[in-house]
Amino acid sequence: MLELPEAITIAGQINKTLYGKSISNVIAAHSPHKFAWFYGDPQNYHELLAGKTIDEAKAYGGFVEIKTGSAVILVGDGVGLRFHDKDEKRPAKHQLLIEFTDDSALSATVQMYGGLWCFPAGKLDNPYYMAAREKPSPLSEMFDKAYFETMLSAAEVQKLSTKAFLATEQRIPGLGNGVLQEILYCAQIHPKKKIREFSGDERERLFESLKLTLKEITDHGGRDTEKDLYSRSGGYETKASKNTAGKSCPRCGNTIKKESYMGGSIYYCEGCQPI
Repeated sequence: MLELPEAITIAGQINKTLYGKSISNVIAAHSPHKFAWFYGDPQNYHELLAGKTIDEAKAYGGFVEIKTGSAVILVGDGVGLRFHDKDEKRPAKHQLLIEFTDDSALSATVQMYGGLWCFPAGKLDNPYYMAAREKPSPLSEMFDKAYFETMLSAAEVQKLSTKAFLATEQRIPGLGNGVLQEILYCAQIHPKKKIREFSGDERERLFESLKLTLKEITDHGGRDTEKDLYSRSGGYETKASKNTAGKSCPRCGNTIKKESYMGGSIYYCEGCQPI
């Protein structure tokens, strides 16, 4: 899934590869998908975008925003974005295909769910997108210890598990279930541990891990469980993911466990992430 490090990586790659390209054709909703979300009628996307030029891409949380003059292309966390050179075969199934005058293309494919919004600038009021634009990125200086302590000390979060606190309600846009596992592994905190049970040391470890782990994943171009704009795996080797489940923890030698929790999976070391 597209989370903060991957969104930053892909936005940077779009700026490097697509900047200045002119859009010649747009095909939307080609392959029906029950959980693909569009802005208005996707059949209007061609009229909205054709003839426009790719200006700039930015990451906001788990969103990638691409500006094209007076219009915006926005993709959410469940969408796979891929660049195709002029001689490269296009995918048979896609929910959005943007072709350029030089015969290269950008495809977007929804995995489980995801948004592919193309709209006139300023017209989309999606609350998750707005929150991602307005709240400070955990990679920024504004997201400091005082800010995090305010979040962690709120009365309404004390009964929540650490996973629920970090990855729900858009408290930290772009922090999802994938990077969550790495942050908690590095902090040596169990995903099910309640916020009210945190010691002072655990609060400190969680903040430091959140900042440092997200930066490390971003610096390495995303996680090795995800693909970038060119279909390459990220350079960050995950410690707690589908790639390591059932294997030995490199820190203590115990087994990396996988469990179902809160509608998804959690991965943790049963030795050094005690509940």
